[in-house]
Amino acid sequence: MLRKSAIVPIFALSLLFSVQACGPVGLIVGAGAVSGVAAMQERGVDGVARDLRTSSHIFDLFTRNNHILLKDVSVEVYEGRVLLTGQVSTENDRAQAVRLAWSAAGTRDVLNEIHVTQDGSFLNTARDSWITAQLEAKLTFDERVLAINYAIETVGATIYLIGIAQNQAELDRVKDQARSIPYVEHIISHVRVKKAPRPAEPK
Repeated sequence: MLRKSAIVPIFALSLLFSVQACGPVGLIVGAGAVSGVAAMQERGVDGVARDLRTSSHIFDLFTRNNHILLKDVSVEVYEGRVLLTGQVSTENDRAQAVRLAWSAAGTRDVLNEIHVTQDGSFLNTARDSWITAQLEAKLTFDERVLAINYAIETVGATIYLIGIAQNQAELDRVKDQARSIPYVEHIISHVRVKKAPRPAEPK
């Protein structure tokens, strides 16, 4: 979801917009920066735009049907794959979140990682946010990881990953970085490993 994923450039660049978009020049610079960073991702500018439209549609559906989902459920969309994480109080809320995500334009798959529980607390939420921030920082400064291709959510000390890995070695390194963070209990990956290019046909 946009509110947690600093690795996804939209979150980081929202700060850029808030500072620079006060006038026409700032707006142009901000829009250019967004396009430039989006182009660096494996999914490209068009892919980022499609995923943003899908997530926006899901948020709109949550708003119109069950505003509680906006507070309790986080949404990450990557290549049309919708990752839902969070904690809700009833099975009905969980099922509704999945149903609404499937109904959004652009959804190709829904990865349901929502838990039904009454155990949520501010302390756990603060710790989860801290874990996410720690992993984002580790990946950002790891020269062997293209952090821009990963989105991260943490719920109940479980880290959820989605995105595109250049290869299995990179994904393993991301997981190792996650394991090194205190309080992390589980790591669940929905990351797609990028296929190696086909070798050229012999002439």
